[in-house]
Amino acid sequence: MKIEKASFDFLVSLKENNNREWFQEHKAAYDAAHNNVIEFIEAIIQRLADLDPHIHTDISAKKCLFRIYRDVRFSKNKDPYKSWFAAGISVDGRKLAGPEYYIHIAPEDTFLAVGYWRPEKQHLEAIRQEIDYNAKDLFESLEKGGWKPENMSSEDKLSRPPAGYAADHEHIDILKHRSFILSKNISRKDMESNKALDIVIKSYESMIPFKQFIHTALDQ
Repeated sequence: MKIEKASFDFLVSLKENNNREWFQEHKAAYDAAHNNVIEFIEAIIQRLADLDPHIHTDISAKKCLFRIYRDVRFSKNKDPYKSWFAAGISVDGRKLAGPEYYIHIAPEDTFLAVGYWRPEKQHLEAIRQEIDYNAKDLFESLEKGGWKPENMSSEDKLSRPPAGYAADHEHIDILKHRSFILSKNISRKDMESNKALDIVIKSYESMIPFKQFIHTALDQ
């Protein structure tokens, strides 16, 4: 199972011709690429179900996939379509309020992510509290997958300590995070290879202990 060259080629052409007329003329190519991605997500779900008790084989791949249509109402960029496919894989498809798997499929580079992006307020407080009380468990969960604390995405952080935590807290740099994410890039060449699914699953598997730490913090 892999992402077909034709699927990537469609995304390249869409980026260069991002308008409704072109899209309608190439609807068959979109449908083929869309179906390819759906099948790939279905295969991911089946494999993850053997590794993660929070993932079940009856999860709908279609509910995991984000729409290709862009919401341009409040954007300066009026391109009507995304030039990538993306999916959030969880028991609630792409709409889970909790840790999940993410895949972003684009010609430039596919990237995978696992964790919790912008947790709800009570969830964010629970994760920070778990780190405060059990940072050792967080570090062990990362180490199990070959990761380090500095590998967590630092793009979404507070500039000041969160309420209730001192600036000199031993783990203040981690506590400033507003999202708790691990990610990894995968080349187009690898995604087009017959080993694509194995590469994705191996990467996700290394992030499962970290994901479980978040589940534990939320008592999910």
